[in-house]
Amino acid sequence: MSMSTVEPGTLLADRFRLEDRVSESGGATLWKAIDQILARPVAVHTFSPEFTRVTEVVTAARLASRLTDPRLTQVFDAADEDGTAYVVSEWVSGESLLDLLSNGSLEPERGAALVAEAAEALAHAHEAGLTHLRLTPDRLMWTTGGTVKLLGLAVDAAILEMDMGEDAAREDAVGLGRLLYAAVTGHWPGEEDCGLPAAPTDDGRICTPRQVTAGVPGYLDAITCRALLQEAKRGQPPLSTPAEVAEALAEVPRPAPAPVTTAPPALNLRSEAPDGMSASPAQHQPMGPTPSWNAGPAWNGAPAWNGGPQQKTGAASKILLTVIILLVMAAVGVGAWTVGKNLGNTPKTTHSAEPSQSAATHKPVAVKPVSAAGFDPLGDDKIENPDFAPLAIDGKSSTEWHTTSYNSADLGRLKEGVGLILDMGKPIPISDVAVSLGSAAGASVQLKVGDAADLGSLQTVAKAENASGTVTLTPEKATTGQFVLIWFTRLPPYEGKYRGTIYEVTVHSPGSA
Repeated sequence: MSMSTVEPGTLLADRFRLEDRVSESGGATLWKAIDQILARPVAVHTFSPEFTRVTEVVTAARLASRLTDPRLTQVFDAADEDGTAYVVSEWVSGESLLDLLSNGSLEPERGAALVAEAAEALAHAHEAGLTHLRLTPDRLMWTTGGTVKLLGLAVDAAILEMDMGEDAAREDAVGLGRLLYAAVTGHWPGEEDCGLPAAPTDDGRICTPRQVTAGVPGYLDAITCRALLQEAKRGQPPLSTPAEVAEALAEVPRPAPAPVTTAPPALNLRSEAPDGMSASPAQHQPMGPTPSWNAGPAWNGAPAWNGGPQQKTGAASKILLTVIILLVMAAVGVGAWTVGKNLGNTPKTTHSAEPSQSAATHKPVAVKPVSAAGFDPLGDDKIENPDFAPLAIDGKSSTEWHTTSYNSADLGRLKEGVGLILDMGKPIPISDVAVSLGSAAGASVQLKVGDAADLGSLQTVAKAENASGTVTLTPEKATTGQFVLIWFTRLPPYEGKYRGTIYEVTVHSPGSA
């Protein structure tokens, strides 16, 4: 089959059925297709007979497939055989930054959080020698699963024959600056038409974000200029690599998994010092009106911000604080006198040989696992997304391990369960295990502990039904083991199918005396 015969309904590799033509550019056509084996939507690029860069595109796709950062589009297949070339990658559902900006700019730190995730993912790609070079608002996605995805790594540049050589890192840093500018202003500072209004200029120079949109914090204005304009700002040098942009945005609050509506949820905005001050974002103290809070959606549990009535500040606040402290001290003194008097009148009792509960109880401590792995002992290949497993113990709520997608909540009736197994390095007592799941309810999860990574050696010590969000699994009796397994027996819905997701696992062990 030649590429000239490609049309809706065409079956590639006896597996991928082309459904809808999404777009065409430069001899490449993007399709929404169906993987008939796994019954899931995928994105497929095909190429016209006149397209001359098939080898470069397929090579770029194969290199991109080796990356495991979940914020980068996963490449499933790439081939050039018998006159047919194609690239199959993950189909991402959600809203692009362009969609989110359809009603104007985002709240500054909300938009910066999206770009910060993209910067970290792109920094990982550059470490592997891969670049993007075409960062536009339609390539940055906020998914229906409440995560960030960066589309088109390496493949977009190969299709458009873009190669910046040694300047590739700088170009991607500038691209991140463009995305950040767009997120906080709703305008596009690039030459191409991406669907947003062009950034305003002053004497031929692009206006800074603070000149365009009120309320942009000075530190975000400075980061944007350092990346986009490649100039020093606030005494800091230009940001010339994605890693430097990611580091500069490291203090921006990140999104926790949450369903998407029309925009990422609100987060706790930081106040900051005026431009003339050199304080870092982490040092900013609240200025101006004190906010009031509501119970709206939030990232990382932070309530949404509403402008509230101004509170007393300065000397009045200090006087009020002093009065409160004096009242507390007086109350403590009266309480201590009363307790002492009562103790003096209490008859003597014989002490029990058993230690009290408070003396025997110690605060649990978190124990870092040595490793994590997808655990699928009942499956055909015995593995379950092993490359993503370390992301569930990396301390970041924005990364995750997930199961394969199944056709039904009971794992397609293919097996009794699947999970994530942690090796603690040696047998340890287990107080509890906190598991951060996805936001969709419906998961049935068991905690299994044992001294061997074998299903028969692992004993179920706790379970949770219809679980979502953060779940704490606590054994009913004293439990010790080297291996800790989070075992899904039912999966929650995910994009028309069913999938289990774990963003983070924390194992607690009783503290020592």
